[in-house]
Amino acid sequence: MDEYPEPVHEPADGALDPRAELSEFLRTRRARLKPEDVGLRSFGRYRRVPGLRREELAQLAGVSVGYYTRLEQGNGQYVSAEVLDAIARALRLSDAEHAHLTHLAKPKQKKKPAVRAQQVRGPLRTLLDTMDGVPAILVGRRSDILAWNRMAAAVFGDWAELPAQERNWARLVFLKPEYRDLFMDWDDKANDVVSQLRMDAGSHPDDPRLSALVGELSVKSEEFRRLWATHDVKEQCHGIQRLHHPLVGELDLRLESFHQADAHERMLVTYHAEPGSPSAEALRLLASWGTDATRAGAGMPSPRTA
Repeated sequence: MDEYPEPVHEPADGALDPRAELSEFLRTRRARLKPEDVGLRSFGRYRRVPGLRREELAQLAGVSVGYYTRLEQGNGQYVSAEVLDAIARALRLSDAEHAHLTHLAKPKQKKKPAVRAQQVRGPLRTLLDTMDGVPAILVGRRSDILAWNRMAAAVFGDWAELPAQERNWARLVFLKPEYRDLFMDWDDKANDVVSQLRMDAGSHPDDPRLSALVGELSVKSEEFRRLWATHDVKEQCHGIQRLHHPLVGELDLRLESFHQADAHERMLVTYHAEPGSPSAEALRLLASWGTDATRAGAGMPSPRTA
């Protein structure tokens, strides 16, 4: 298992604007609902705006149109939790979206962004090492990959061969073609990565490294720009990850993620196969091949052997 300091992203001139984020998030959530979705009658054949009008949303939430309009314009610093709950219900937000709305509308007191490394405790590193046969990764803020075990390297590639700033899921998924080949459901993976970044942006709008990462990906990837503009948010706690490994072929792995109790922004992500399945046998083979499998992960040849 490897442990490295927090990757350093080049900081941007400014941080993400929480008022603009709040405005766009509410607008996009409102646009995805139709009157008939929420039990309202739709008058008129043509509507000037997609989805619900502001007055319709205000009616559903039980607030005045002027109040909601000010909130959607980014003026949410004095909004109450009860009003946010009512708006979340009216917009039919998921739990993750509701939490994101709360972070945007009631941002924490601004302070100088921390630049310290995200530390990985020794016992956690030992735990990763002892998870023999199960790929395991510790993911931090901004989708930074902080630590991993030998099986994760065998499946996803030897990240020790990458510069520290490139050990980041968003960078890998959107800027490395080999990861498009690795993830059989690449579109789903890309959406999951962007949705998690949106959650981070809501919690830490003044993070210059996150702002710099979003700016770079927006310039370099049209697909990232499109997904970022949707303002979708969610956390992937579990699911199926379908991969095509260059050595063992197709892998169907079950993803499970766990937040650290003392560092909620960090997640331990594990991937396991159903016992007795072809994928379980494939993982066993990768474990037995050792270093050769690690260098073949994600189809990335080591610079030492290229």
